[in-house]
Amino acid sequence: MEIKTILWPTDLSANSLEAGTHVVSLARKYNAEVVLMYVAVDLCAFFPAYGSYPSVEHLNNFRDWEIEKARKKLERICREELKACPFLKLRLVMGEPVDQILKMADTVQAELLVLSSRGQGGDGADLGRIAREVLRRSPVPVHVVKHRERTAAEAPA
Repeated sequence: MEIKTILWPTDLSANSLEAGTHVVSLARKYNAEVVLMYVAVDLCAFFPAYGSYPSVEHLNNFRDWEIEKARKKLERICREELKACPFLKLRLVMGEPVDQILKMADTVQAELLVLSSRGQGGDGADLGRIAREVLRRSPVPVHVVKHRERTAAEAPA
């Protein structure tokens, strides 16, 4: 099996970042490029349910803030966690996570996806909605990293 490109989608939650050690190990083993990806949620999709829309300027400001915040976190992850990866690219996109992950896998011609079993929306299930859908729909192998149970002291505030 040859793996040239690994796609690592993350929502930047503690659970999703646990996949980083697997990404580094696999990238070293296969001398693969890593594409680290963050999908920002398109807030406009939610406003029809509330009957009103904020101003375009407000939405654009929030989107820019979220993307900048995500970019800084991704750059820190690259610097501190993934320095052992031979090649690394960052991708920030907006939309529905499952669709964007599968689209990016095709765009970068990933041979492997690595993701956490649950992200920040973890509802107690062993496999979150996004991981479950990516597993079901992905045309390429998916390496799922089971999240580590945290003690009360380790849980995010």
